[in-house]
Amino acid sequence: MTTTWSGARLLRDRNARLYLTQVVISGFGTSALWLVSGVWVKDLTGSNGLAALCVFALWAPTLAGPLLGTVADRIRRKPLLIGVNLLLAALVVALVTVDSPDRLWLLFAVLLVYGASGVVQDAAESALVTAAVDPSLLGDFNGLRMTANEGMKLVAPLAGAGLYAVYGGPGVALLDAVTFVLAAGLCALLRVHEDRPRQASGDWRAQTAEGARHLWAHPRLRPLVLAGGGTMLFTGVCGALVYAIVAGLGHSPAYAGVLYAVQGVGSVAIGLVSGPALRLLGPHLFGACGIALTAVAVAARAVPSDAVAVVCSLANGAGLPCVLIAALTAVQRETPGALLGRATATANTLVFAPNVIGLAAGAALVELVDYRPLLVALGLALLVTAGVLLQSRARASRTASRSPSDANPAW
Repeated sequence: MTTTWSGARLLRDRNARLYLTQVVISGFGTSALWLVSGVWVKDLTGSNGLAALCVFALWAPTLAGPLLGTVADRIRRKPLLIGVNLLLAALVVALVTVDSPDRLWLLFAVLLVYGASGVVQDAAESALVTAAVDPSLLGDFNGLRMTANEGMKLVAPLAGAGLYAVYGGPGVALLDAVTFVLAAGLCALLRVHEDRPRQASGDWRAQTAEGARHLWAHPRLRPLVLAGGGTMLFTGVCGALVYAIVAGLGHSPAYAGVLYAVQGVGSVAIGLVSGPALRLLGPHLFGACGIALTAVAVAARAVPSDAVAVVCSLANGAGLPCVLIAALTAVQRETPGALLGRATATANTLVFAPNVIGLAAGAALVELVDYRPLLVALGLALLVTAGVLLQSRARASRTASRSPSDANPAW
């Protein structure tokens, strides 16, 4: 079992290289539109609430993940990804007609379809990657994918804002449409063999529930997914406190952008080393270490110091993705291909939906209590989450020792 970085070997693989290029291109367009849509609505209406609905429209379809993931298990994944990218390219072009408040319904409709398509794409991509990339490199691949996504979040919003200032919302929409066409072309170049999807049995409710049943019954996947959801819940609460933290440091709200950028740097860095770390530690220990690092970073933010705040943002960016990468890689490795779309979409719902709940809870709590003791309490809750995940690792090891045929594959 090697613990060396396999990024160079991964990038020499044609499929991996094409896929990661597609992630960079589509991630650039998505991140640019994500920022600009809110600014666009704000400029047309002057309403902060309507601007915030843009983010909600993009995230809301995540709640339907188990159902949308069924689509990815009923259609060959490569043609599905090509078709979804081309559909989104056509839909986004329609946004060039949004030039007044009475046309905003079209923007919100497109964002909802955008979000739903993203859920289907994530599920299909997760399944397709297992056929396109060497299984021993899945951890490295998911880490580099995280690096690519986070890197685009650092660059694309600034580029999108600049393009918006010159050409307005329609200019950014056209840019996003071009990225979808390019992504479709790159998907078409992938060389993968896909078996014909098996014929569905049972009604749609039974089919949708199969992914959840698989995750719940699996002794290694269930604790990873639940730990990921718990981590996103508590960090969601913390995310709602960022402006209180910035105010406590004596800065204007714009300083939050600095902290977000530093956090992105941490996420980019951990993505580069996640493959070797997964092989060395295994998914449960890797995830638990990341959660523990996040716990310390969250609690230490209660200290009113600029230097501490920057270090905590960097640590949070490095720690938070660990359990997410570990959970996704484990789901890919330990789920049958015919079920992988639903399992991935269900896992994403269980992991990311709590973040929305956490943001809402944090927005309410910050008005009621001092943010400093709340940060300490959140840090303790995250440490408990890490401890529970470590205990599940020990239980899974005992189960594997009793059933050698079910033992974990090498990471």
